[in-house]
Amino acid sequence: MKFGIFYEHQLPRPWSEGVEHQLFQDALDQVELADQLGIEYAWEVEHHFLEEYSHSSAPEVFLAAASQRTKDIRLGHGIRQVTPNYNHPARTAEVLATLDLVSSGRVDFGTGESSAILELGGFGIEVAQKRRMYLEATEQICNMLAMDPYPGFEGEFFSMPCRNIVPKPVQKPHPPVWVACSNRDTIKMAAQNGMGVLCFAFTDPKDAKHWVDEYYEIIRSDECVPIGHTVNANIAMVTSFSVHPDREEAVRRGRPGFDFFRFALANLYVFGEHKPGRTDIWKAFQENRDHPMFAPMADSGGIGTPDDLRTHLEGFEGVGVDQVIFIQQAGMNRHEHICESLQLFGREVLPAFKERDPAREKQKQEELAPYLEAALARKQWMKELADDEIPTFEALGRQIVASEAGS
Repeated sequence: MKFGIFYEHQLPRPWSEGVEHQLFQDALDQVELADQLGIEYAWEVEHHFLEEYSHSSAPEVFLAAASQRTKDIRLGHGIRQVTPNYNHPARTAEVLATLDLVSSGRVDFGTGESSAILELGGFGIEVAQKRRMYLEATEQICNMLAMDPYPGFEGEFFSMPCRNIVPKPVQKPHPPVWVACSNRDTIKMAAQNGMGVLCFAFTDPKDAKHWVDEYYEIIRSDECVPIGHTVNANIAMVTSFSVHPDREEAVRRGRPGFDFFRFALANLYVFGEHKPGRTDIWKAFQENRDHPMFAPMADSGGIGTPDDLRTHLEGFEGVGVDQVIFIQQAGMNRHEHICESLQLFGREVLPAFKERDPAREKQKQEELAPYLEAALARKQWMKELADDEIPTFEALGRQIVASEAGS
């Protein structure tokens, strides 16, 4: 099993001068440390207008910076907003390829459709259409990355003429594709489309087993038809994270931030009201911490001693989870405490998992190989253009001259 760290760039109020700058610098330091420790993934979200909960609106910039301070850790969009209203598909393809080049092939393409009204409304996206918009854009981004030239597309939500999207990524045909999931239906959709799962629903290993089993059952079935040019058969689950030799100290350091993460998420996505620039989610969190609705989760197994964490992670490993992603930068969690937790994890917990992982991965790939080959055979590929089918486009100056000559 592999491990990742995850960033929303949370910044609860009150804000003072320089706190955003420090937030990003601390996160870069943490990613550099994780790379040195042998943690395999760093995931960075894309959100817009979600004050306090996420100040990460340009993940490609942060990941590019992280690429120059690291050597091995994979840099994941967790996720990139692919809907055309957020990012035109051609621009997403260009950003991914460029990031893959500057990182020497370490990018993972996490995708998502968004479900926060502040974001959807801010970019004029109708809730009823967002799934169709997402699927259309994701498929075409993969085609843009892999095809030379891209033949052009007339779709329901975006259209563009034939162009060759450059640069091309290091990873061929394109970086691994994932999708953010928070429920069973989305996990089924991921498997049906041959995408990896970034499961952002907090669950314990017992419940995770049902989702893992169903995901891989679909991957092995005729239902799996890849949306991209490869199948990324992987399922990742998030968990809390705060490690200290003293369990009570681990809880003191990490539990409030994790609880704020959950509260802010629910506030923005489920029950809250938001006045841009004025709503104070941290204040509301403090005022409601004793309400039964916001009681701490029973499952916070990532918070505790190294032995507690090891037992928790072995539970995920035992049910077939491929990666566990730590929610460590949350609420008011302190940078030095995050680094101490990462170091303790890297020293006392990670080595045994890394030792077991190559054999596990080899066995998994050998078992899945015929199913993945069959899935790719079911895909209806976008038709490549023959040379004589590729259109020719005249430069603007030439068009102007021809127009003036004609007049």
